[in-house]
Amino acid sequence: MILEKILKSIECTAVSGSTDVEIGSLTFDSRTCTAGSLFIAVCGTEADGHRFIGKAVEAGASAVIYQEGCFTAPDNAATYVGVKDSRLALALAADNFYDHPSGKLNLVGITGTNGKTTTVTLLYNLFTNMGWSCGLISTIANYVDGVKIPTEHTTPDPVSLNRLLARMVSKGCSYCFMEVSSHSIDQERIAGLEFKVAIFSN
Repeated sequence: MILEKILKSIECTAVSGSTDVEIGSLTFDSRTCTAGSLFIAVCGTEADGHRFIGKAVEAGASAVIYQEGCFTAPDNAATYVGVKDSRLALALAADNFYDHPSGKLNLVGITGTNGKTTTVTLLYNLFTNMGWSCGLISTIANYVDGVKIPTEHTTPDPVSLNRLLARMVSKGCSYCFMEVSSHSIDQERIAGLEFKVAIFSN
């Protein structure tokens, strides 16, 4: 996908280089960068992604998104895009890169203190038994039309999340029932997603 399309709806504060470059993958981990990657530098709880921009470019990243005030773009072959909030940019870029998969599903989000896992699992089983092809995103496991996929977080990172939703779309799922943690909301992991229903559990 062309970088310009990935940047749609993202508020850019600076652009150095061409946005007419082909992007083959999206990542916020410099260790997974390959030729043609778009690297989004995010300030994490344990490490600042801006420290690894050089390694990402060395690994072949064609473009970099960084948060203004955290990095000064050098004059070299890669394209550098400054934004106000790189966490938000990561989520919106992932949504664009995977062609807004949440908008092609009946996405139901369950949030709250207790009961999220039970609620999404009950809904997933109910709709599956009614004959619908469904997806599930939960603390215990993710499912795509009956196929179990391991999970590490209640709500996956934006890249993994949109990739999973896109997989559901490709498999013909009509519904997705998703746990949404308060932590993921604070970290902008669900930014850009189109929820048909939001349910709050106690």
